[in-house]
Amino acid sequence: MNKICKLLLLTLLSSSLYGQNALVWDFKTKGGVYSSPVIDDNTLYIGSNDSCLYALDKANGQLKWKFKTKGEIKSRPLLYANNVIFNSTDGWIYALNSKSAEVQWQFKTEGEQRKDIWDYFLSSPIIDNGRVIVGSGDGHIYVIDSQSGKLIWKYKTNGIVHATPLVHQNKVLIGSFDGYFYALDAENGSLIWKFKTVGDAYFPIGEIQKGAALYNNTVIFGSRDYNIYALNAETGRGVWNRKETGSWVIATPLVVEDRIHVGTSDSHRFGSFSAIDGTEVASYLLNMRVYGEAILYENNIYFGCFNGKLYTIDQSKRKLKELFQTYGSQMNYHNVYNKKGHFKAGFELYGQDVKGAEKKILDLGSILSTPIIDNGTIYFGDANGSIYALKLHKKYIVN
Repeated sequence: MNKICKLLLLTLLSSSLYGQNALVWDFKTKGGVYSSPVIDDNTLYIGSNDSCLYALDKANGQLKWKFKTKGEIKSRPLLYANNVIFNSTDGWIYALNSKSAEVQWQFKTEGEQRKDIWDYFLSSPIIDNGRVIVGSGDGHIYVIDSQSGKLIWKYKTNGIVHATPLVHQNKVLIGSFDGYFYALDAENGSLIWKFKTVGDAYFPIGEIQKGAALYNNTVIFGSRDYNIYALNAETGRGVWNRKETGSWVIATPLVVEDRIHVGTSDSHRFGSFSAIDGTEVASYLLNMRVYGEAILYENNIYFGCFNGKLYTIDQSKRKLKELFQTYGSQMNYHNVYNKKGHFKAGFELYGQDVKGAEKKILDLGSILSTPIIDNGTIYFGDANGSIYALKLHKKYIVN
């Protein structure tokens, strides 16, 4: 079977399995896509582990341009003032003209590093008052002038910073792999407060791997010590914490009204909790971890899973539904799971061959990318290098 026929078969299979969605287009890169897409009027921007940032026509997936760095691009790009700004594992932060890909400036950090094989992301840059804020594997939080690329200030933590910053009331709020969550003065980088995670017997540092969310004046984030924390953003004092038995909480929580929604790592579920006190509201069982953020669209929650499936939750019915299965998941699911969706006999997630097991999981086309929805189309990448555009709420019809 040639490649075109195989892709057509997989497209038809996925569309028939998950009939409420239709594949509009897909695009293949040469590396895993852990990056999350951003979109302007006509273009989707997303990074790949093949070291390239891609600009694709959002309507048909055609390549407009790509820009090659010397490292993997594993975070969400930032669109600001006609530029696309992004982070690479080569230790540089780039600003390109979003139309021409011409380099506007480059900023050199002290170098990237990776904690372990589960450290999948880089810090995503954000903008605040014309300044780019981003973390780095060199342990710093950087604030850079968005026009010139010149350093305004930096703050050194004692661990890798791959979390995405959050700005609230002139404070930069961000966690580090050193187990501390920091509040820094956005103007000069001085420390306002820091909070130390509790730690766990197996993960005593309590590393904070990804970003935080804001609920009123409370900042909420997960840790490798199995806890979700809610802190007072003014003082750094704990409001509540909730321990997820035997599981890291990596994904940045989604806040909707007075609830947070977040996937877990090794407890393999997606949970909804009170943002006020952490009480569990709903739980949805999965068979693999979730590291990407969930998003809200028309009262439905959408998120991807390491098993290569895209899910939605109807909040009113509290019902979990599979929407799409990546090509890799369709082809390789049997290498990890039995017909009941449980780990097949002989497969060990954390056995003697941890790296081998992780490769089998990634071969499922794991969805680490946080989706984005634009005009009824959802876009995301997978660990096998594919980028997908799916039209929501429409039956797939074969003529």
